[in-house]
Amino acid sequence: MSWSPGHFAVEHEDLPKLRELLDAGYDVEDDNGDGWTLLRHAIDTEVDGHIQSGEPLHVDVTVFLLARGADPLRPTDGVLPEAEAEARGHWLAAEIIRAWTGRSGNPDRTHVSS
Repeated sequence: MSWSPGHFAVEHEDLPKLRELLDAGYDVEDDNGDGWTLLRHAIDTEVDGHIQSGEPLHVDVTVFLLARGADPLRPTDGVLPEAEAEARGHWLAAEIIRAWTGRSGNPDRTHVSS
């Protein structure tokens, strides 16, 4: 699989490189052509790291991307990043996204209304 520089940095959780790219004007909404944005990739990478290592979940890449302007309400195939995080078991990212967007409680976590 060929990744863009931003996706490569996210996959390797290389925050200094990701910061360098974004500081240079790299698109925080970069996707790999099918809607898988850097934010969605961060959620996936953080979950995979937790599963593979047994270490606690973390949200450093997710939070950094949100802080740099990633859209937490950008759906892919009608699914919000929050819903994807919940479905993958990344409750921490889902909580951060809810707090970031001002959504509380347990909203519809599967789809965005059209």
